[in-house]
Amino acid sequence: MDSESASAYWRGSLRVVAILLSIWAFISLGCGVLFRDFLDANFPSIGNAPFGFWIAQQGSIIGFVCLLLAYRSMMGSLDKKHGYDEAVEQ
Repeated sequence: MDSESASAYWRGSLRVVAILLSIWAFISLGCGVLFRDFLDANFPSIGNAPFGFWIAQQGSIIGFVCLLLAYRSMMGSLDKKHGYDEAVEQ
């Protein structure tokens, strides 16, 4: 693998991480702390918990698991594009 391709792979992986970290920060800090009052006032409760509280407690965990799955998928695509995918031998 040449230096240019390795550099492109590195830039791509940093872009994936930056996008997913931005989404994670929005879910955890934005929805859980900054917009909690707005979410409580404008969205229905889930069970007995206000929506903003639910997002801060449960929704952020669900969002994090979804981000892990998205990371796996996005990096798998990036690996295939740049020739780093694992060949399955049978």
